[in-house]
Amino acid sequence: MFFLAAALAATVSVTQAQDKLKTMPGYEQYQKVAPQIYTAVKSGAISAKWSEDGSSFEYSQDGKLFKYDVKSKKATEIGDAPKPEPRRRTGPARGRQYDSSVSPDGALKAFTKDRNMYLSNADGSGVVPLTTDGNETNQVKYGIATWVYGEELRQNTAMWWSPDSKKIAFYRFEEKDVKKYYVLLDQLSLYDSLEIEAYPKVGEPNLPVDLMVYDLDTKKLTKLDTRDGKPFQDGELGTYIYDISWTPDGKELLFHSTNRLQNVMELRAANPETGKSRTVIREEWLPSWVDNSPEMKPLDNGTQFIWASERSGFKNYYLYNYDGTLVSTITSHPYEIAGIVKVDEKNETLYYMARSGDNHMKMQLHRVKFDGTKDVRLTDPSLNHSVSIAPNGKYFVDVAQAHDVAPFTNLIDAKGKEVAELEKSDMSKFEELGLKKVEHFTFTSKDGVTQLDGLIHFPSDFDPSKKYPVILSNYGGPATNAFRETFVNPDPLTEYGFLVLNIDGRNVRGRGKELLDQLYGNLGLVEMDDFAEGVKSLHDRPYFDKERVGVYGTSYGGTTAATMLLRFPELFHAAVANSSVTDWRNYDNIYTERFMGTLETNLKGYNRFSLMNMADQLEGELLIFFGTADNNVHPSNSLQLIKAFQNAGKSIEVQVAPDGGHTALNRDRMMEFFIKHLVTDYQKVVR
Repeated sequence: MFFLAAALAATVSVTQAQDKLKTMPGYEQYQKVAPQIYTAVKSGAISAKWSEDGSSFEYSQDGKLFKYDVKSKKATEIGDAPKPEPRRRTGPARGRQYDSSVSPDGALKAFTKDRNMYLSNADGSGVVPLTTDGNETNQVKYGIATWVYGEELRQNTAMWWSPDSKKIAFYRFEEKDVKKYYVLLDQLSLYDSLEIEAYPKVGEPNLPVDLMVYDLDTKKLTKLDTRDGKPFQDGELGTYIYDISWTPDGKELLFHSTNRLQNVMELRAANPETGKSRTVIREEWLPSWVDNSPEMKPLDNGTQFIWASERSGFKNYYLYNYDGTLVSTITSHPYEIAGIVKVDEKNETLYYMARSGDNHMKMQLHRVKFDGTKDVRLTDPSLNHSVSIAPNGKYFVDVAQAHDVAPFTNLIDAKGKEVAELEKSDMSKFEELGLKKVEHFTFTSKDGVTQLDGLIHFPSDFDPSKKYPVILSNYGGPATNAFRETFVNPDPLTEYGFLVLNIDGRNVRGRGKELLDQLYGNLGLVEMDDFAEGVKSLHDRPYFDKERVGVYGTSYGGTTAATMLLRFPELFHAAVANSSVTDWRNYDNIYTERFMGTLETNLKGYNRFSLMNMADQLEGELLIFFGTADNNVHPSNSLQLIKAFQNAGKSIEVQVAPDGGHTALNRDRMMEFFIKHLVTDYQKVVR
């Protein structure tokens, strides 16, 4: 369900102003300052490309390419920086899979067509069918997955070659007993069209799924026994099968298998010749959910891998053999690891990032032996770090920053000692524009115990003696972060004369499973309670106008916006809800049941959250936006909510994107709405 809200927030639209916006308060100031905000800091972050021997690295700065010699500690200009490649979307469309795959040796191509799998030469000649029984009548399909598998399990392919190009594994799905969703497309054309998708929603049957392997040498097609001889049973292990890969030696096919509740997950290995499979690792977190796709790093020795697990309550690293033997517990922290940076197999050493700084968003570089000994933090805990380690491990390039500290880059040795300053950010334009750094604040959760975090963005002409309207910009949702410790430019929307807030709740990533357990079964309630507490914690600030507070977001953020307005009318007065889920029963079962449980296990939780049941509570101003071709959060969500408001006799605004997908309202139109209801109309009432 994740939506790139941050990308939208970074878009400053100064050429698409709505007609009324140009006459509204703050428009001229926004036009003057906003376009300059994201170039106001000349970043001191560099991206280092190390030489193989670790004696030097190259980096680009100011359009030039430099080579830095570690021994002399000098940088030499060696030419022009390579021009960045245009940013293009790569890969299949969102939620979809590639329909073909070329073998590792480049000789063959596997592809899916008309629900069956085929093999050909790389140039497309010599086509051979691998399956023939897939068709529209029986609704069997091979080599392709579903939108939900692509969106929620991140399966962008449905076929996998063995390392030696001798075998090809692929999915088999049965869709006939699964309900379909129909999305109307091309409504701006003379004739429309239809997209039909097997899209299981909460409580609905899942597609039976299997894995097939074709052996090119024997011409044998084998259906893998992924469930210990049992047939597909919706709800049990094997309900979802995903994250498929081959072991380095190609002797087994690895896959993840979960139950429907997704509180048990197994890493399994299947023999492609016999079809038999076995459990390598079993993960359980019965109070809520397991991480569906833990970080996994195969070692070059071909017999071991590093595995991330939350079994202790915090994500840590473990070393395993492929036979399932736990070799060692590499880390056992009461905080979370956050990604492998480098593996030195020769010296049995792991370099990794961990949330061991002054707060959970300040990532730190650690080094530890495979047996868990000699774990040392190599970076300054007062800052957030990203690093590039030399191949020989003797040095690393460190980019350090915080929410209010612009990036700077240093060269650090293996003991964590600063060797040289490389680059620092130029803040002169930031200061010249009078831009204000964001402020980090803390508050206590609705649970009365947990300390949570937020950020306040200020306009460049901020005057603490004045009162400002406020906008909350939050995504929300499980394991997401609003507060961050990378340098944060002030939100351009502040230049209209607003304060902008980002607030974390108990939905926050990186603070352990027990905190997230409080969210389980209570989406749209627990984290929203905390967002409300965050806003209330700012009420005593004299410049915070608690009578003029808005909220907006997209996807889960749209759900957040509508929910906050309906549940907390004393705190929020206007909202823009884009592409919102309005009842969890309307959304796909993989995402929703992972965090809410099933209807059988948590009917009360589903009943507690339905925006339609809250429609009669509307007091503030609401704008609903959706795309008519949204195949993610279907238009029925917004339509049901609109109908509920009509039934309740409540006035709202609606904006529609004809043929639009999972998207958001133009930000200029959004600001017209907020300025009208939180500034101009408010001023008329006050007068």
